[in-house]
Amino acid sequence: MSMSVFIHRHPSLLYGITFAIALVMSAVITPLMRALACKFDILDRPFSEIKTHRRPTPYLGGVAVWAGWVIALFVIRLFTNFPTGTLHNLRGILIGSAIMMGLGLIDDIKTKGLGFKRKFLIQILAAIIVIWFDIRLHFISPYMMAFALSVVWIVGITNAFNIIDIMDGLSSGVACIASFAFLLISLPSEMIYVNFCAAALAGACLGFIPFNLSQKLKIFMGDTGSLTIGFICASLALGTAYTKLNDIGLIAPLFILAIPIYDTLLVSFMRLQKGQSPFLGSKDHFALRLEFMGYTRKQILVIIYGASALLSLSAYFITVATVNEALMICAVTVVLSWLITTHLTKVEIH
Repeated sequence: MSMSVFIHRHPSLLYGITFAIALVMSAVITPLMRALACKFDILDRPFSEIKTHRRPTPYLGGVAVWAGWVIALFVIRLFTNFPTGTLHNLRGILIGSAIMMGLGLIDDIKTKGLGFKRKFLIQILAAIIVIWFDIRLHFISPYMMAFALSVVWIVGITNAFNIIDIMDGLSSGVACIASFAFLLISLPSEMIYVNFCAAALAGACLGFIPFNLSQKLKIFMGDTGSLTIGFICASLALGTAYTKLNDIGLIAPLFILAIPIYDTLLVSFMRLQKGQSPFLGSKDHFALRLEFMGYTRKQILVIIYGASALLSLSAYFITVATVNEALMICAVTVVLSWLITTHLTKVEIH
């Protein structure tokens, strides 16, 4: 039996290979990007109070994550014949993510950044491109409403991952877990591009995280990384079916991406309550509130990774459960979220 025939008969192996290639390429390219950032002085300097690091740290980790993801998809293309529809969808995500990566890179390199209005316009353009390649909300009509809500979803999730990128390993770790969740839910379906993209993104993020957590070889992924992985996750969420047994399964992406969504809503609410713009940085993030409560950053990552994994597992159960069981999972999640929020908002930020 030839290798190509063996691989086609075992598609899960193909996803494993995709994951491994992305992990290795990301792990190889990340230190190269760190050296490049140091050489050209592309550093994140803690010049404001909202910065949580104490010394200048190289950017460009996001380039390595995106490159690892892209290389894995191109290499794996040599081992399999993607259906025409899959190639069409993949082109949309590749083009859109390239725009998002470029946007983040410019914002990281420029001293004053691009400003949130320009960034929103470019993000909307990238979202429209993905929708043009038929990655959108398909269960909503008329088309223009589905189009508008798809843009809002993609731009919102993209920025949500950027918002939670305030602690080493947080945004990339959540994206890694979310990618595994999308892969798990999508596996029985014919949305093959979701499977490959999710496997590659999980590997690329995992290859970057050790460097992000390192003290000697530390590197940030910057807006280049957080915007790009957020964009890819938002696109993946639109690409698979969730409603085989009950319509409540449609909210599965909200569970999978609950951590960035929750933090975005929390900081926006807290800032607006203080009369501040939700687009300006602050220390209202729930991860930083946990730190003010006395948890170490390592403990915070364990808590958030655990919560993200549990929520992702809940998302899977919602897609395979009965209506009553799915409603029960949702009710328990809402109650727990309310209790946690009530406790977190009482934490004094200083």
